[in-house]
Amino acid sequence: MPGIVRKLVIFAAVDGLILQPATQRHQRTVPSLQIRYTAQGTPTLRSVSDNDLAHSATLEAYGIVGCLLNIASTSYLVSISGRQPVAQIRGSTVYVITSVAIIPLSSQLDANRAIEKCQKEANAETSTPTQADVIDSTSSADERSTHSEDHVAEDSPKRSRALSPPYDTSRRKSQGESESVAQDVIGRKGQYGRFAERWFSRKGWTYERRKAQGMSADDARRSSFKEHDPDLTFRGDPTSASSHDKSTKTSEERASQVMAESALQGKDVTTTLLPKLLRTTKMLFASRSFFYSYDYDITRRLGCQKPLNADVTLHRCVDPLHLISPFIANQDHAYVLPIMQGFVGQRSFDIASKDSHKVISKAVEDINDVVDMQKEPEAASNFLLTLLSRRSIKRPGLRYLRRGIDDDGHAANSVETEQILSRASWSTKDKIYSFTQIRGSIPLFFSQSPYAFKPVPVLQHSFSTNHEAFRRHFSNFTSRYGAVQIVLLVDKHGGEAEIGQHYEEHTKQLVASGSANGIRPGFEWFDFHTVCRGMRFENVSILMDTLEPVLEDYGTTVEIEGEISRHQKGVLRVNCMDCLDRTNVVQSACGSRALEKQLEEEGIDVDLQKDTATQWFNTLWADNGDAISKQYSSTAALKGDYTRTRKRNYRGALNDFGLTLFRYYNNITNDYFSQAAIDYLLGNVTEQVFQDFEADMMSKDPAISMRKVRANAIDVSSRLVIAEQSEDFIGGWTLLSPQIPNTVRTFPFEEVILLLTDAAVYNVRFDWNLEKVSSFERVDLRSITGIMRGTYITSTLTATQMDENKNIGFVIKYRPGKEDVKKVNTRSLSSSVDTDSAKSNPSTTTSLFDPSESLNFLSRSPTKPALKILAFKAPPAQSSVSPQSPGHESETAISEKDLTNTIVDEIRRAAYGGDEGSDTGFRGGFVEEREIIGLKEARKSTGYLEQWGHELKKLVWA
Repeated sequence: MPGIVRKLVIFAAVDGLILQPATQRHQRTVPSLQIRYTAQGTPTLRSVSDNDLAHSATLEAYGIVGCLLNIASTSYLVSISGRQPVAQIRGSTVYVITSVAIIPLSSQLDANRAIEKCQKEANAETSTPTQADVIDSTSSADERSTHSEDHVAEDSPKRSRALSPPYDTSRRKSQGESESVAQDVIGRKGQYGRFAERWFSRKGWTYERRKAQGMSADDARRSSFKEHDPDLTFRGDPTSASSHDKSTKTSEERASQVMAESALQGKDVTTTLLPKLLRTTKMLFASRSFFYSYDYDITRRLGCQKPLNADVTLHRCVDPLHLISPFIANQDHAYVLPIMQGFVGQRSFDIASKDSHKVISKAVEDINDVVDMQKEPEAASNFLLTLLSRRSIKRPGLRYLRRGIDDDGHAANSVETEQILSRASWSTKDKIYSFTQIRGSIPLFFSQSPYAFKPVPVLQHSFSTNHEAFRRHFSNFTSRYGAVQIVLLVDKHGGEAEIGQHYEEHTKQLVASGSANGIRPGFEWFDFHTVCRGMRFENVSILMDTLEPVLEDYGTTVEIEGEISRHQKGVLRVNCMDCLDRTNVVQSACGSRALEKQLEEEGIDVDLQKDTATQWFNTLWADNGDAISKQYSSTAALKGDYTRTRKRNYRGALNDFGLTLFRYYNNITNDYFSQAAIDYLLGNVTEQVFQDFEADMMSKDPAISMRKVRANAIDVSSRLVIAEQSEDFIGGWTLLSPQIPNTVRTFPFEEVILLLTDAAVYNVRFDWNLEKVSSFERVDLRSITGIMRGTYITSTLTATQMDENKNIGFVIKYRPGKEDVKKVNTRSLSSSVDTDSAKSNPSTTTSLFDPSESLNFLSRSPTKPALKILAFKAPPAQSSVSPQSPGHESETAISEKDLTNTIVDEIRRAAYGGDEGSDTGFRGGFVEEREIIGLKEARKSTGYLEQWGHELKKLVWA
């Protein structure tokens, strides 16, 4: 297998950022790589000669995570700056990422500043050697000796050369220099706050004024970053004050128009959120939840790993992250390091005889001792227990923002957990055992509100839609694992009962149809809270007794002499609502049972439940549960005290209550932006997601194909509401409309369906959760008096919402007649002719009519029906979903203006049969070009409460 670069030096050259691999014995020479600087577009990669390299500050890294491309017109390199070993499998060390460095690819100056910052952070850490310094088993014995010679140079980022240090007040005082109060405050602005920096700095209060006067776009961006995080400031080449003064007037005049266009295009949104995105990216990769190995595939379980050879790189055997795709596209395979999110832990234990019984005599939990022990011949008979949890990237995300299933059958919070038992020597003559379990969200479409302390699951979509995704889920599941036993742990009473019942119904139908590759899943519903009420978690043994025949039949995977002698026939699919706390307890019990059976096969009889020497096993599984819980809910797992000690008391209950409160806080504050960042880092969405986030502080689920959902809704609506067989269906569209009929601006706006036939238009209110028609209104084409088309601005909170080119709509004016019908879908379908709409705002509605029409509308004259309106606004044309996202076909989006023009033209042609086809008649008669709600009127209508609410959300979430 071609070698992966294990260590490299990163430095900023004049033309680009240089990645220079460290020389290693018994490995192919890998040329240095240059990433050219670019202010816009994708940076280019090319190999360079080491003789051409000259540099100052350097950063030593252990691998490349990937590149953040085109964020606010800038790209970034993400490298591994800190690591720790957590396990050793077959002689290959597995590391956890502890810190990353994010380096901008915009200029040499920006890159050098980022490298300096990483050096300062490294120097601030303790000078004692880390575990990564002590252990490096990624190479052969000869390689280790080579590494030991340059151990300090390669493994210690703290030894990197740095440029001159920044301003240091303590150093100045030691030299007897005087300093002002302002300098002291600015030097310690982290303690005094951002206000002090603005107050004492010459530039502090001029940003807003300079921006209002038309400051250059680059300067605006730099000032924006200074305001949010001085360490992330973009800095250009220094220029003299005189030259700046000469060009100030010219640059300001030129930049005024540029900034205005950028604001309208929403580009400043991503720029504003960029510091938070970079911090979130660094926090995610430094959360000790990402693992890698240079020469062992940790992403696949025993028996499913692809054979490695000298010509196949490791990343071709695994699923690499989206961030590393530029290196793969450039054929720089030596820099492509597969990374897995989840958990890896390892423990060692020995067996001794006691009273004619074999018991666990000694357990080793420190990873340094575990790795060292694998090198000692006398410890070859010791056992190793390795636990690996692999989080799926198919439906990633956080607790209440990613629930249930998607169209392709991928479930949220899907984690494969493998427990491996082996000898410390990893000899091929000894058996290696593997036991695998799966957790994942209930495979149905449902949601839960993050604002409720204990939210009730809300089922979505029809039974048929759910069952199709349900079938796909288990078809994929059984093709990978074989048989499956479902273990459901939700309550049989209360808010969780309904979704549990639906899960059971879909399972029964799947079993009856046999459509999961001919395999019939088993179903066991264990009401965890009821059976274990009163903190009696030991009652989980009741469930284990029930599952014993199934577990005995499934068995475990066994490898000997390098060949798989026995495969695990099936897996348990365990889940509660979150697939965290209750699931952890049950899965650890299943892992305990598997270990007992495996040791029994080795001739060792051990009772892990009663043996006090097996506390290490409980701790290992508790660490696994905490890691998975932190990745999904931002806190450690509940019921962790029982998983660790097999005991439950009031202290554990109080700790769980505190964790629950913290989860609730994270659900409503931090998770929304973190979810958008996760989707972006995985390549599921584009930069557009941050504009969507800025508008409503939320992000849509990219795994749900809204194109398919809308097409299905139009099809369902057309079949239900168009009763007359004589009517020819022309087209259907999804549009935004005020919630209250007969108005143009009442919140919230709903997504409705507009159907057009050769006889009428239908305004359909659709229940998107249940996929049913809630109500509809039929308006005969002969009743339509005219259409008004133009700017339709309903909010002025963001630049995108004020863009007159993107906020377009139309209003249909009509007088209800005998052929007009309005129906509401209730228990008994009621219909009425000329049904009065809900109360509307007269001032909002009458501004659209002529004075005579307004008078008739308000007087409700019996001789002439009151004029009514149907208001529609085009939905956003651009979607944040990436075209490369699975299940989403790439298609050209129709602009808001073009969509509006198409619909209006179709209605005109249907109403007049093409007779009024001249442009003059069309523009001046039936269709009127006029603002529905202009920018000036929208600003007046946007109240202070609405503005304060949005600013409060931005303060909390952005």
